Amino acid sequence: MKKLIEGLQKFQSGYFRSHRELFEELSHGQHPRILFITCSDSRVDPNLITQADVGDIFVIRNAGNIIPPFGAANGGEGAAIEYAISALDIQQVIVCGHSHCGAMKGLLKLNSLQEKMPLVYDWLKHAEATRKLVKDNYSHLEGEELLEVTVAENVLTQLENLQTYPIIHSRLHQRNLTLHGWIYRIETGEVLEYDRASHDFIAPQSSIIDTEPEYSFHPNCNIPGSTPFKLPPTTTATTNGKNGHNGSALPGYEQFSAEQAQRIYRGSH
Repeated sequence: MKKLIEGLQKFQSGYFRSHRELFEELSHGQHPRILFITCSDSRVDPNLITQADVGDIFVIRNAGNIIPPFGAANGGEGAAIEYAISALDIQQVIVCGHSHCGAMKGLLKLNSLQEKMPLVYDWLKHAEATRKLVKDNYSHLEGEELLEVTVAENVLTQLENLQTYPIIHSRLHQRNLTLHGWIYRIETGEVLEYDRASHDFIAPQSSIIDTEPEYSFHPNCNIPGSTPFKLPPTTTATTNGKNGHNGSALPGYEQFSAEQAQRIYRGSH
């Protein structure tokens, strides 16, 4: 506490005094540009790693940067998302996972938490989609490699969960919203962003590219600098579409499996 009190005094006499006009302006309302969803881990500081000013980002933090699907939980995540997009008109959303995530370590050994930390156990069950995906597709991995894959896949799962929220779904359809998946590496300070075109985590792009309303996050994504991870190839059966197209042969959907292409095609017409 002594260190925190000293910090308060330093803030008031230093940063606040030199930025008094900014705080006066912020007292009349907030206008953040980014919704930043990340982990509660003390090693992750959104303002520090982005060097954002006070008032620039609206932050949601919890164990494992988890966003339960719409209607799955009564926590504050859904309310905060709705407020950020509807009331604050935020048009950029970032889900940021991080290396060495304790929540993801717990997810990989979920059953062992039930007796010791029942509330943590109940919370992490909202990431069951991540746990199941990793269990079924990455059984050949272990240790840090498995954890890194889990962190990455969890970011992608939460991006998919976000799309179950009506306000997100609507704004994506209007092309008034962009979703980003980030991974922050504590040990290097590096941030990687998921690139849908290559299904890789790469250095964030300086320009913002318009997004499609449909996402195919998981297939064939990897993290540069570590062993690439690939989902096993999907065996696709030929399926006749509305106009006689066959699965992934649908124009503009070549990167998707037949099943994904048909689902997106039917939903878009």
